[in-house]
This record gives sequence, C-alpha cells and structure tokens, in this order.
Amino acid sequence: MRSCSLLACLLFAPICTSARADWPEFRGPFGNGHVSAPGDFEARGLPLTWSESNNVSWKTPIPHRGWSTPVVMNGQVWLTTATEDGHDFFVICVDANTGEIVHNKKLFHSDNPEPLGNHVNCYAAPSPAIEPGRVYVHFGSYGTACLDTATGDVLWQRDDLPCRHYRGPSSSVILFENHLILTLDGVDRQYVVALDRETGDTVWKTDRDVEWNDQDTTGASPEAAQRIRDGDHRKAHSTPLVVTAPDGRRQMLSGGAKAAFAYDPRTGDELWRIQFDDFSVAPRPLYQDGIAYLVTGITHPELWAIRTDAKGDLSNSDSVLWRLTSRVSKTASPLLNDGLIYMVSDDGIINCIDATTGDDVWQKRIGGAFAASPIYGDGRIYFCDQDGQTTVIKPGRKFEELATNTLDDGLMASPAVEGRALFLRTKTHLYRIETAAPAGE
Repeated sequence: MRSCSLLACLLFAPICTSARADWPEFRGPFGNGHVSAPGDFEARGLPLTWSESNNVSWKTPIPHRGWSTPVVMNGQVWLTTATEDGHDFFVICVDANTGEIVHNKKLFHSDNPEPLGNHVNCYAAPSPAIEPGRVYVHFGSYGTACLDTATGDVLWQRDDLPCRHYRGPSSSVILFENHLILTLDGVDRQYVVALDRETGDTVWKTDRDVEWNDQDTTGASPEAAQRIRDGDHRKAHSTPLVVTAPDGRRQMLSGGAKAAFAYDPRTGDELWRIQFDDFSVAPRPLYQDGIAYLVTGITHPELWAIRTDAKGDLSNSDSVLWRLTSRVSKTASPLLNDGLIYMVSDDGIINCIDATTGDDVWQKRIGGAFAASPIYGDGRIYFCDQDGQTTVIKPGRKFEELATNTLDDGLMASPAVEGRALFLRTKTHLYRIETAAPAGE
C-alpha cells in the first residue's frame, strides 16, 4: 500500500509505517473504517454489486462460530472461531488469492466456559491484529496468543488474564508501538492491559475506577434485577483507539461502563474521562481534529463530542461540545467522513449528523438488523446487515442509495479490504468479493 501522509497520521492517529497490512485490525488501517488515507482520491475499484453468483472470487466455509473481523496482509487472511459451546478456540489462516485454508489451529480449551446468556455474541468476537511476521489473536480471559504468520507456530500465549465476561468476550486487540493492548470489562473486574509484543509479558495494567451503584433493583423486573445482580451494568465491549491530540500527546480513547476514558497508551495513566449512567458500550470511538466522538452505552445511548485538550473529569465541562441523545447506534461503530457522522442503528436506520454541531442531517430506514460496522472506500459507504444484505450509499447531505447486494447468510463481522477486494465474513463462510480488473492491469 502507499505510505501514509503526515496529515493522515495526525488526523486519524494509528501508527503509520512503510509496511502496513491492508486490513491490520478491527476497522482497518486507521481504526475508523476508512479504506484509504484522507486526501487519497485514487479509486481502488472496490466492487459495487455482487451476489452468490456474481463477483464472488471464492467462498470458503469457516467451521464453528466467530464474529471477529478478518485481518489481511501479504496474501493472508486471519480470523478466529470457537465451538458454539465455548470449549475450544481456534485461529484460521486463509490464502487470500485462492480461499484455501492454510492453517487451522486450536489454541485454547475451557472446561467450564460461562454461558453467553444471549444469541447476539459468541466466543470468538474479538478481532485479531496483524503486523509483518506476526498475528495476535484474543479470546478474552480464555486466552491471547501471538503466532508466526509464515509457519502458524505459537510464539507466546497467555491464559492468565482473568475476567468474567458474562456475555462473552468482545473487545478487540490493538497494536501501539511495542504494546499489544487488551480491554477486559467484565462482571467481576474491569481493566486495560498492555503486553509486550515480543514476549507477551505485562508492561502495564490499569483498573477502571468508577462508582458502580448497581445494587439498587427498586422497580426493576425480575429479569432486570437478576442482570443487575450479576453485574451486567459493569460490562462493556468497546475497542480503544489511539490518537494524537493537537498538543502532540498520544491518547488512547476507551469506552467502559459508566465512563469513557483517555489513557496514556505508553503508561496506562488516565488523562481524562467522561461519566454517564449506562453500560455495555460497544462502538469504537472516533477522532478527528482534536475532537473525540464517544458512544456511552446500550440502554439510552448517547454520542458525545469531546475536546481532547484538557485533563480530569470533563463530564460537565466546556470540553463537551455536544451530546446526541437519540438514534445513536448501540452496536455498529459510527463512521466519520467529510464533516458528517454516519451511524446505523441495530434496527436498520441510518442517521447522518453534522460532526461540528451534532445536528441531524437526515435519517433513512434501510431495514435489517445491524451489528457489523460500516466502511468507507471509493467514495462509498458499505453497511452490512445480519441477514446478508449490504446497502451501499453515496455519502453526503442527502441519502443516495447506490446498490443493495445479498448473500446467503448474515454478517456479524465487519468487512475487510485488500486492494480492490472486499472480504465478507458471514455467519458460516468467508467470501472474497471482487470485480474483474480493467484490461491492461
């Protein structure tokens, strides 16, 4: 791929290197769903239309169950899966050109996995991360491992990071400098931890520090009271994002239960926070031009726009630019493009809002149930639903649908990209979707 511009590094903030994966982690090379760097207007030739019989280069069945987004680098696609009962955990490598499974390796076993408690999550939801020569996979407290991408050999592994997930592990891993950063927000404990990428040793660990006030069950239904007692109100599922603030400081934006935080990713020290009365936040934060955009939870989710140039508790400060209190996505992460934020609700409504003011621009029901996060590439936004339909729109201040495409099964995992190809993981298969290259290429 082309190297990242300095502007892209400053605005979108993941570490830019000369050797990047096409899709190195959840939400891609910039952690925000964008396929290319800002200002890169060269069309890749991503497919606009497809079906089971059109523009499918290959279709490979993936055993067991997993919602993790694939990562793609050097002709390899890596993803995780686990048995539906949560006893065994696997990593799979697929040849990006042929669809052949190259490695299918069992990494961990659990004699007594905790039941998921719902039909939304699974035991292989956290997405891997990849860099030249190494891939990192994570199953929450059930285990974390680093593998050699050439041989599939395990270089190190950890299964001693406790967390009672209750609804299953969800938060994906991220890479920062020499750290692999994990988020474990569970019933019994909530913390973020950085491991040494070379050895797997713990570099720092920071416990979440909030007042829960979750024991009052007055007025709650029996089912809700049980959820409160079990600690559902302490859980979160979000994946952090490392950004560069206007003053040059690195900040790791991390959503938790009852609070969202900014940490120093080198030390784990807390820089600032906002507090709210909600839990189970899932969407990944966004960031641009010194502003962090953070979703707050699942019962009454809000989207907050926060200036990142202050310290301490910013909940009631001038650093809060605006709060959107309706039509906020609970599961799929938002996408920011050209001053507009796009969110798709769990029940299929796209909400387009102005990133500067938080004002509504338009809403449109496209149907379906959504868990996968959208991506932006070639001047289009792709929304994939749980029934297998992908709606492609043109971004802008009015809704313009470009195409709808349907596969046999639904998508919980977010799309990945390599070159001109989309990799779509349904509940049962991995697809390479690609149009024929123009003559002469």
